[in-house]
Amino acid sequence: MTLVPAQTPLPDTIGRLLGFGTEMSTGQEILVSIIGAALVGTLMLTMTAIAGPWAKRKITAAFTDRYAVNRIGPAGLLIIVADAVRLLSKELIVPEGVDRPAWDIAPVVLAGSALLGFAVIPMGSGIHLADPEIGLVYVFAVASIASIALVMAGYASNNKFSMLGGLRAVAQNLAYEIPLVLIAASVVLFAGSLQMSEIVAAQAETLVTLGGVSIPAWYAFVNPFAFVLFMVANLMEVGRNPFDIPEAPTEIVAGYQTEYSSVYFVLIYLGEFIHIFLGGAIITTLFLGGPAGPVLPGIAWFIVKIWAIFLFTQWARSALPRLRIDQLIEIGWKGMLVLSLANLVLTAVIVGVIV
Repeated sequence: MTLVPAQTPLPDTIGRLLGFGTEMSTGQEILVSIIGAALVGTLMLTMTAIAGPWAKRKITAAFTDRYAVNRIGPAGLLIIVADAVRLLSKELIVPEGVDRPAWDIAPVVLAGSALLGFAVIPMGSGIHLADPEIGLVYVFAVASIASIALVMAGYASNNKFSMLGGLRAVAQNLAYEIPLVLIAASVVLFAGSLQMSEIVAAQAETLVTLGGVSIPAWYAFVNPFAFVLFMVANLMEVGRNPFDIPEAPTEIVAGYQTEYSSVYFVLIYLGEFIHIFLGGAIITTLFLGGPAGPVLPGIAWFIVKIWAIFLFTQWARSALPRLRIDQLIEIGWKGMLVLSLANLVLTAVIVGVIV
């Protein structure tokens, strides 16, 4: 299989634009890396700011036949600014008996772990911060740090409902992150690499031509079973129905985030939506050809694809009823784990026969 060569990393491009040349000093490398990370972080935070206060409300209202925000600014877009001012200006209330260091750190870890994952995601048009050979391992490793943040928030809050939310988060992450990794491993078998750019490049070939239309070899087409499994497991990972068990407002108030307010609540809310976009970015990279697409630049296709996955998560939030915690765990261990193992074995057999 001929792989398309990876594009120049964004920091190197920035270095050339600043006139640093190809051989940069340590200080110059640090500078261009910070600038590149700031650009990617700004893009993700901007999309999160649109998704949380505005898009989520609009989508939910459309699904439930209600009016959404439409008073502040055109189409209600200035609700983003209004909500930011409202939440950040509120008093930060610290309950009695909290484990203060862990309680303070948890929101930062939750939001930061998702942002770290975008460091190795190829977004097209030269927007790729780093391209290590173990990029897929890295992105799963940093994304899983969020589980630690949820446990910290639940334990440190000195609230039984928060503690229950943290315990539920651990239970369901154990039940569903293993299937996520196994499904991703089946993609690695097809691509023959853990490097994110090579996984994207391996999908650039044509799978089949029908009526003059070339269908790309995206792994969503090559292995739709794995794609469906990954989409379901991703719903769990980002806490969307029917898997929003760690929050479950009708059962445990708001779970791990019950005792948070002001800027800490903003960070938790931000982290939740950044994780949704990170999940969409991983799905886009593994199954939807990454930034590949006709006419438009790669970054445009990348954004369209992750917003499409965001729309799917919001549809699930509006349309699917919440499971009980015992049902969720049973589906994870007895359903998803078995199916993901079967998918991995089947993929290994197919790849072995083809190769």
